[in-house]
Amino acid sequence: MPPQIDLVFVPQGAEHRAVYKGLQAAGVKSATVVPIPVGPQGVTQFLQQWLQQSHGQNSPKALLMGLGGSLTDRLSVGDVVFYQTCVDGTEVLDVPISCDSQISLSLSQRLAGTVIPVTGVSCDRIIHTAANKRQLAQTHQADVVDMEGFTLLSGLESTAISIGIIRVISDDVHHDLPDLNAAISANGKLQPLPLALGMLRQPLPALRLIRGSLRGLKQLENVTAQLFQP
Repeated sequence: MPPQIDLVFVPQGAEHRAVYKGLQAAGVKSATVVPIPVGPQGVTQFLQQWLQQSHGQNSPKALLMGLGGSLTDRLSVGDVVFYQTCVDGTEVLDVPISCDSQISLSLSQRLAGTVIPVTGVSCDRIIHTAANKRQLAQTHQADVVDMEGFTLLSGLESTAISIGIIRVISDDVHHDLPDLNAAISANGKLQPLPLALGMLRQPLPALRLIRGSLRGLKQLENVTAQLFQP
């Protein structure tokens, strides 16, 4: 088991359900699963409230788990990665934040041969075209894109919480996705009607997204169970 993992942060919705099912399969009851909003704005609002609460733990160790998008030919749908560092995709000048080295080493050992070390980049929107993905990779020298990693790392930097990040690839670098940015509310929740409309406007990319997400979610469930099994 990863060293004394007390908290598992995971984006709310399908990703949260997948991680919860994986923990159930492993019979784990000691780790607290904390659903977080989608995107940096929602995560910032969440942390402001969450950090004001008393969690009754000394120097807790945490994981951020969820899905991510590939920015490189070497990562395909279903691949499991752990972040060594993460950068802010909204800034021109990169100031990377490192994940906890002890947690990262434990993840690497626990998932030896099945997990890939990467640099992550976090954006304030869904990067939905292959061209923009390649540009993002070139600008930030990153392998995987998400929407929560950097904000969570930077928001917890001044606390005693140590954190590692695991992502499962749900979309590759070669194909466009539907533009679903209008479906994410200011507080980081997915809105069903704009989501459905966005899918209908681009049916082929939507089908590819659904297939990749289902595969990624199943792998997320499996890797959670593998990580936390006794």
